[in-house]
Amino acid sequence: MTLEQVLERIPPLDAEAMAQAKQHWDALAKPLHGLGDLEDILIRIAGICRTPRIDLRNKAVVVMCADNGVVAEGISQSGQDVTQIITENLGKGTSTVCHMARAAGADVIPVDIGVASDIHGSGVVHRKIARGTHNFAKQPAMSRDQAVQAIDVGIETALLCRQHGYDVVATGEMGIGNTTSTAAVTAALLHAPVELVTGRGSGLTSEGLVRKIQVVTRALEQWQPNQHDPIDILSKVGGYDLCGLTGLFLGGALCGLPMIIDGVIASAAALCAVRLCPTVRDYLIASHHTAEPAGVLLEQALDVKPIIDAHMALGEGTGAVLLFGMLDAAASLYTNGNTFDDSNIEAYQPLS
Repeated sequence: MTLEQVLERIPPLDAEAMAQAKQHWDALAKPLHGLGDLEDILIRIAGICRTPRIDLRNKAVVVMCADNGVVAEGISQSGQDVTQIITENLGKGTSTVCHMARAAGADVIPVDIGVASDIHGSGVVHRKIARGTHNFAKQPAMSRDQAVQAIDVGIETALLCRQHGYDVVATGEMGIGNTTSTAAVTAALLHAPVELVTGRGSGLTSEGLVRKIQVVTRALEQWQPNQHDPIDILSKVGGYDLCGLTGLFLGGALCGLPMIIDGVIASAAALCAVRLCPTVRDYLIASHHTAEPAGVLLEQALDVKPIIDAHMALGEGTGAVLLFGMLDAAASLYTNGNTFDDSNIEAYQPLS
């Protein structure tokens, strides 16, 4: 299936399933809309899955791993070797998100979509497009064909998750330098000032932040990515992890698999997916407010409302994984809770 065919086949949410889910929430013996945003999320999950019978027991976090050539410009305090180390640790089950995912009962699926080094050991899905992107301070990050290939990897990964029986997937990433790529992509998508969308990433000094802003500014001036063409933006100043995440959101919408946005990098990819297919906007489930400065602008552009505000900036999908526990609790009440009829309680009436 071509990317164009995927974009054409993404359906709207199932309005009838959502109406039935809303009716069921209102029949439970609790104040109307007592769980607030959590009720709304489960209603949308019913629309995504096209059934009011909600089951979120089988969970996964997909972590797209890739290197960014722009690290050669000194925009990160870590070297590319860290991407290899953490990717292999993801495969071993020892990275940060792995511990958090086990607590949430979720599997971790790391995908090498563009790590600069060979990845050793088991547990990593090997779908490498190239050994990292080019340094976009010197040349475009990748070709347009490579960007499409990476998006296709994301789409295929979402479809495989559905085939393997997962009910919900969190989106994560790993790649030194990817907050720089994300800042460039966000500035291009939103036509926003670079200094407004560029943060310290994993911990830059003030001098390093100035250098990072200068690198992104010059790259955008030199390559002139088309604001209305997400693939052009991704190919010129993006990363393979961003492309893969874009495809994950598209594939999730195509096959009715709820996909949870993590932080700023996943949010930028989600906006790329929405720009490619506006229907995808209704499928997005936001997890947490990111500490990166571009986060608020991306949330506004996506019209999403994250419900966790913990000042997180870790990556790997950790913020999205935290939402699993909240959704499990809400789904338990949704599935097992007593109704007003069960409890011999007079039903609450909506206030005018």
